[in-house]
Amino acid sequence: MPRSISRRKLILGAGAASLLAACDNRASAWFLKAMEHWNERFQAALFSPHRLAPELPPGSETPLDAFPTYFISDDLPEVPDDWTLKVGGLVRHPMVLRLDELKKMPRTAMRIEHHCVEGWSAVAAWAGVRMSEIARRAGLDPRVRYVEFRSFDNGYWSSWDLPSAFHPQTILAYEMDGQPLPPGHGAPLRLYSAVKLGYKMVKYLTEVNFLANRTGGYWEDQGYEWFAGV
Repeated sequence: MPRSISRRKLILGAGAASLLAACDNRASAWFLKAMEHWNERFQAALFSPHRLAPELPPGSETPLDAFPTYFISDDLPEVPDDWTLKVGGLVRHPMVLRLDELKKMPRTAMRIEHHCVEGWSAVAAWAGVRMSEIARRAGLDPRVRYVEFRSFDNGYWSSWDLPSAFHPQTILAYEMDGQPLPPGHGAPLRLYSAVKLGYKMVKYLTEVNFLANRTGGYWEDQGYEWFAGV
């Protein structure tokens, strides 16, 4: 495989070829489902917790008004007055965290490129607390293999594999470009990562649940790829 073909292009190309091959097949639904499972296993095999997205230099940020916003509610979601982050599932120490408590935890910052499933990309500097730190404080049951994220954006949610959630560039972000997270980008707290496409990064976060079994997600339940690695 030529080195110029990125992992993301290879995966998207495989998905497009699979779709074309299945168009005239009566068993297309079965075929596409099988290819989805193959694609997911392929991406998981390529995943490495030691592979980091390149840090970009200061000044490379996309202007905020040019960085697309997205939410599924009819209007911009409003932060509940009693907002907290609930951490639960198969943990020894369930937690209910305020934003100021999250900000007292070890801070991680990164300036990286964001990739959307629609094909566009943008750059921002993000800061927050690593998901691995949240898990360390909660104390996971050995059965945990997945993490589910839920929001106050009309019930938007997603679920992740545990290795991706524990990647060193996966954080719960409360800052964007050196400022508190803007309303259009998920205030007061959102999931952010270098290893997933944008629709996996739940904004307006309210819950983190550690689970033994895989669940789905808002878009995943409508046919979008579950692993969605970059």
